[in-house]
Amino acid sequence: MAASPFEVPNDLREFAERSVEQARKAFEGFLAVAQRTASSAPDVPGLQGGFKSVAANVLTYTEHNVNAAFDLAGKLVRAKDPQEALALQSEYLKTQLAALQTQAKELGVAVQKSMTPASN
Repeated sequence: MAASPFEVPNDLREFAERSVEQARKAFEGFLAVAQRTASSAPDVPGLQGGFKSVAANVLTYTEHNVNAAFDLAGKLVRAKDPQEALALQSEYLKTQLAALQTQAKELGVAVQKSMTPASN
């Protein structure tokens, strides 16, 4: 059977899969440090929710978005041909656009709430 002109050698594919996994683990370590830092920051007196709430939302969204990108990278590494890769990319973009719209709305509400003076 003749090899496809777009066929990726197994060694290269395995190397790419390991690289994606290593990058994911490195990001998880970074995220853990960021979450500890954000949770240890003091709240601003007189504001509802404050910095911690907004920071927690931002970190949650960041984790979700980066994990989605890592998932895409893993799928792309295993794609059989350029058409499959394009289909995966298209689905990712559609899903992420919807997620980013929702996240922007939710973050706007969280920021507005955190800036509202607390009633005593």
